[in-house]
Amino acid sequence: MTVTKKLEGTKLTAAFEGRLDTNTTPQAEQELTGSLDNVKELILDFKQLDYISSAGLRLLLMLQKKMNNQGSMTIINANDMVKEIFEVTGFSDVLTVK
Repeated sequence: MTVTKKLEGTKLTAAFEGRLDTNTTPQAEQELTGSLDNVKELILDFKQLDYISSAGLRLLLMLQKKMNNQGSMTIINANDMVKEIFEVTGFSDVLTVK
């Protein structure tokens, strides 16, 4: 799992590559939570995300909760499998997915 971050003013884009699962979620959480101070817009680019597990979904909920208090969070470029997981779990009702 690789997370590449790009900060432009108060907008942070985080591009994920690989799998967001039980083994990789703690690393992603550590990389992102320390980067959210003064961020008003969080963009999660899932173009190269192959898979997301319940641990990854928990991370998304935590990030969404934090961003609800300080701005917005949007997920872009999710593949069909990840979108289906969002649909089945009801996360598509909670998250902004474009």
